[in-house]
Amino acid sequence: MKGIQRLLLLVLLFTLFGMGSLFAQTTTGNQDFPTRSTQGTVRVPTPQAPPVVPFIDLTVRNPSSGKEVAFSLQLLLLLTVLSLAPSLLILMTSFLRISIVLDFIKRALSLQQAPPNQVILGISLFLTLFIMWPTFQEIYDNSFKPLSDGKIGIEEAYTQAEKPLRLFMYKQMQANPNNIRLFMAMRGLPKPNTLADVPTYVLIPAFILNELTVAFKIGILLFIPFIIIDMVVASVLMSMGMIMLPPVMISMPFKLILFVLVDGWGLLTEQLVRSFF
Repeated sequence: MKGIQRLLLLVLLFTLFGMGSLFAQTTTGNQDFPTRSTQGTVRVPTPQAPPVVPFIDLTVRNPSSGKEVAFSLQLLLLLTVLSLAPSLLILMTSFLRISIVLDFIKRALSLQQAPPNQVILGISLFLTLFIMWPTFQEIYDNSFKPLSDGKIGIEEAYTQAEKPLRLFMYKQMQANPNNIRLFMAMRGLPKPNTLADVPTYVLIPAFILNELTVAFKIGILLFIPFIIIDMVVASVLMSMGMIMLPPVMISMPFKLILFVLVDGWGLLTEQLVRSFF
């Protein structure tokens, strides 16, 4: 019994000695970890800074000089012109004629969804840029660039930007200036001798009316061959007794085949571009 008690006492002392050494190792930061253990630290991540939102302050005050009043009016005029820029692009360039003619050819082919209207407008826009590029380049060289360099003022820049557009619009009506005479007579102005005698507010509506007339004339010429195909298909169907079958359903493939065989898109684009020169 005494031997067993001595053995239990030795085991208890050994256990207490091992726990004390282990506690000392954990409390001392410079000592190594026991064998087969992984040393590591627990770090608390630092919180991120909140996002910074810039503060924009627009103040309204009374102008202190006449230059500030003029600058405010010029800024208001510039914003007005920018808001009217899409209308100016549509009505004072070749966009109007091209978009109407492309819509006519779509209707003549009896197409409902192909090509979509967005594609038609995109084609019209890029053809307009192709046709109007020399005019836009002249406006940039004589108006925008000198204005940005500070060589000319806003009034002179407006005059230099107006000249190429006026010349382009007048060239489209040079063969038939009846629309100019019409608007000059309605306004009660005398007969102009040169282009400089025609005000811009008269030239623009005359150009719009001329473009509508030319576009509808081209549309009529485009409709004629396709109307003939519709009449032939309708006559054949009636002669065969197929009265209930829509002629458009049968004639549309024939019109598409004819349009593709003659390279319709290429011919149409070429003639549209040539009509402006």
